[in-house]
Amino acid sequence: MSGLCRDRVVVVTGAGRGIGRAHALAFAAEGALVVVNDVDGDATAGVVAEIEALGGKAVANTSDVADWAGARELIGTALANFGRLDVLVNNAGFLRDRMLVNLAEDEWDAVIRVHLKGHFAPLRHAAEHWRAEAKAGRTPSARVINTSSGAGLLGSVGQGNYSAAKAGIAGLTVVAAAELARYGVTVNAIAPAARTRMTEGVFASMARPDEGFDAMAPENVSPLVVWLGSAESAHVTGRVFEVEGGKVSLAQSWRHGPVVDKGKRWDPAELGPVVAGLLERAPEPEPVYGAS
Repeated sequence: MSGLCRDRVVVVTGAGRGIGRAHALAFAAEGALVVVNDVDGDATAGVVAEIEALGGKAVANTSDVADWAGARELIGTALANFGRLDVLVNNAGFLRDRMLVNLAEDEWDAVIRVHLKGHFAPLRHAAEHWRAEAKAGRTPSARVINTSSGAGLLGSVGQGNYSAAKAGIAGLTVVAAAELARYGVTVNAIAPAARTRMTEGVFASMARPDEGFDAMAPENVSPLVVWLGSAESAHVTGRVFEVEGGKVSLAQSWRHGPVVDKGKRWDPAELGPVVAGLLERAPEPEPVYGAS
């Protein structure tokens, strides 16, 4: 390996399995010191053991990242064990899929909590540390990589809670990028497509092939995340990348579109033709995943 992230201290949440595990191993392969976070202690211990068996350095953390004190403890684990923090990869999450008419309150709350608050809370504590470092004259070269989803960018039928949380993460990413730039921090997000415990039983297209390139392997997502976590990526911030198999693309966010300005307040009866004209001048939106 190239040693792209040699001696950089990296926290990866939800790293016990799937994409998070792949991230932790990929960072370690490039020389990073890794905090492996997952609420499943056996899983975190297993990933730490894998990294150590390959000659890398890692420690386990089992904090609940959506708990305020737990998120603070997670950042503290990096500082206590390695003396610094360079990269935060927010990855933890799970699914509670249901059509909106069947979606229960606790299913909504749980997904929003784990995904959206589970991104915000570690980011908040990491940002506090990096701000203090910058104010002390030790401006970091720090990176945050969040995990959104195609569902958050375009919507996904049967995943209203998940889509809302992942859209929120995309929004949080661009705000954090703008606010934290002064402290030497870049913030980007990925929208990955890969086979995990969350997706394998839901999407048949993600099944492992009998032979040839496994386009849905979680390991395909990690190279971009490692690069975004490196010192090389200092010029990239506030972006969302879609990544699947061997494909990397830059997602285009909401943008100002066609406009009509009357110069004074509209009468509601006037607006039918105005809206029709705006729709004619605008590109068709991308379809929602799963829409017929």
